[in-house]
Amino acid sequence: MYLVIRSLFPFMTWIRGCTPATVKADLIAGVTGAVIVLPQGIAFAIIAGLPPQYGLYTAMVTPIIAALFGSSHHLVSGPTTAISIVIFSTVSQHVSPGTPEFLNLALTLTFLAGIYQLGFGLARLGTLVNFISHTVVIGFTAGAAILIATSQIKHILGLNISNSETFLHVWMHIYAELDQINPYVLLVGLTTIVSIILSKVLVPKLPNLLTGMVVGSIVAFYLGAEDKGIQLIGAIPAQLPPLSVPDLSLPTIKTLAPQAFAVALLGLIEAVSISRAIATKSGQSIKANQEFIGQGMSNVVGSFFSSYAGSGSFTRTGVNYSSGAKTPLSAIFAAIFLVIIVLFIAPLMAYLPIAAMGGVILLVAYNLIDFKKIKHVIQFSREEIAILFTTFFSTLFLELEFAIYLGVLLSIILFLKRTSIPNISTLSIDTELSTGKRKFINIQKKPVKRCPQLKIIRIDMSIYFGSINYIQNHIHHIIKNEKINHILIVGSGINFIDLSGAEAIIDENIRLKNIGGGIYFVGLKSSVYNFIVRAGVVKAIGLNNFFETKREALKELYTRLNLDICYSCDARVFEECAQLEDFKPKE
Repeated sequence: MYLVIRSLFPFMTWIRGCTPATVKADLIAGVTGAVIVLPQGIAFAIIAGLPPQYGLYTAMVTPIIAALFGSSHHLVSGPTTAISIVIFSTVSQHVSPGTPEFLNLALTLTFLAGIYQLGFGLARLGTLVNFISHTVVIGFTAGAAILIATSQIKHILGLNISNSETFLHVWMHIYAELDQINPYVLLVGLTTIVSIILSKVLVPKLPNLLTGMVVGSIVAFYLGAEDKGIQLIGAIPAQLPPLSVPDLSLPTIKTLAPQAFAVALLGLIEAVSISRAIATKSGQSIKANQEFIGQGMSNVVGSFFSSYAGSGSFTRTGVNYSSGAKTPLSAIFAAIFLVIIVLFIAPLMAYLPIAAMGGVILLVAYNLIDFKKIKHVIQFSREEIAILFTTFFSTLFLELEFAIYLGVLLSIILFLKRTSIPNISTLSIDTELSTGKRKFINIQKKPVKRCPQLKIIRIDMSIYFGSINYIQNHIHHIIKNEKINHILIVGSGINFIDLSGAEAIIDENIRLKNIGGGIYFVGLKSSVYNFIVRAGVVKAIGLNNFFETKREALKELYTRLNLDICYSCDARVFEECAQLEDFKPKE
C-alpha cells in the first residue's frame, strides 16, 4: 500500500526528509530561480506567439506540479525555447498568432501533450527516450535556435515582417528592406545585447538577462521611444494565472493530436535528459516513468491555469543545483517568489522595448547551439553527422513536428543498424596457461591454435529479427569456407532472444545436424535460457546441446568429433586430445 501511495504522491517521500537547513537552502535557490525566470518567461511567451504574461503563468504553475509529481530533486520545469517555437509553428498553421483562437489552441495543444506524457508514464514507457539519439536533440535545438534568431531579427532592425513567413522568406524580406532599418530600434537592441554580455563577464552574479532588459529600457526612454518608432511590450497584468478551459471538441482534438505527440515527445526528451545530466552530479537516481508522470501532470493541470506547454529548463535547473537546492521544494519556492515579483513589478514591464526583448531572445537562441558537441560529432562519426544535419535542415525547412519525428526515426534506424551487426568473435583455448583452467581467448588478441572440427564463437548482442540475417550468414560462412559443422556459441554476451531468433536457431541446428554436426550453447543468461525453453528451442535441438560450464561443454563435445580427423590433427587444443596417443590406431 505504501509503495502505491509513494508512486501516486512521490512528494510524500522527499518532503519527510526536509529539515530547517534544507528549507533554507531551497529558499535561497528559489529566490535566484525566480529572478532568472522573469525575463525568460516573457521571452519564451513571445517566441510562442503568446502575450508575455503567459510565459510567466507557465513559470508559476508548471514547476510546482512537476516538482510534486516528478522524481528529480533539482529539475525546474516551465517554458522553454524549443517547446515555445514548436507551439508557435504548430498553432500558427491553423490560426493567426496573437488572436484569442491562437491562445485557445495553444492551451488545448498543451492539454493533449500532457495526456500523452501522462499515458507514457503510467504505461511504464520511460525507457523510450533511450532510443532517441542525443545528436537528434543537438541538431533540432540548433535548428530551432536559428529559427528563433530569425524571428527576432525584425524586432532588432525595426522592420515589419509577418510572423507567417517561412525561414527563407524572412531573410529575403530583410535583404530587400535593409534601407528601411530603424537606427534607434537597432541601437536599443544592440545596447541590450552588449550590456548582457558585459554583465555576464564583469559581474557574473547579476541576472544578466534582466540587466540587459533594464539597460535597453533606459536607452529607449532617453531616445524617446514613441517619437522614434520604438515599440514597447505594453502593460502586463499584475495577477495570478486566470482559469482557462482547453477546447476539447472532437474536431480540434483530431487536428492537434498528431502535433501534440511531437510536443509531448520533445518535452519528455528535454526533461529526462536534463534530469539525468544533473543527477550525475548530485548522485540521485532518476525514475524516467515518474518524470513522465510529473511532466504530464504539469501540462494537464497547467492548461486549466493559462499555462502553455512546458518542460525541464537546463538553465534554470543548472542554476537551481549550483545555488544549493536540496529538494524539489526549491522549484516551488521559485514559482511562489515569481508570483510575488509579478504582482509588484508587472506594471514596469509596460516600458520594456520589443527591441530589447528581441536582443535577449537572440542571445538565448545563440546559447542554445552546442558548438562543442557539434564539433565533436563532425570529427568522430559519419553516421551521427548524417543524423545531425538531417535533423538540423529539416528543422529549418520543414514543419517542426515532422523534424522531431524524422529525428526519432533516424535514431531508431541507427539503433537497429548497430544492433543488426552484432560482434561475433572467434574463441579458442589458451594452452599456455599454467593454472589448468580452460580459458577462452579471442584469437584476434592472441593467435592461439584452433580445433579444425569445433568452431567456438561469442555473440555480443541480441539474437532478434534485426540481427538474424547477419548471424546466419556468419554460420553459413563457417560451414562453407571452414568446413566445420560443430559450432559452440558462448552465450554470456547475449542479452535476449526473440521468437524470430529462436526459430533461426532451430533452423541452423537442423542444417548442421544434416551434415553430422550441431549448434551448442554455453553460459546463457538465465533469463535468455528460460525464454528459449518456453519458445521450444531446447526441446527442438535437445537439452544435451546446452551447457552451464566450458569444461562440461568441451568434455562432451569432444566425444562428438570425428576421431579420424583428430588423429591427424596437430593442434591438440583440448585436454582430451592428450589421450589420443594412448588410443592411436596402429599403422
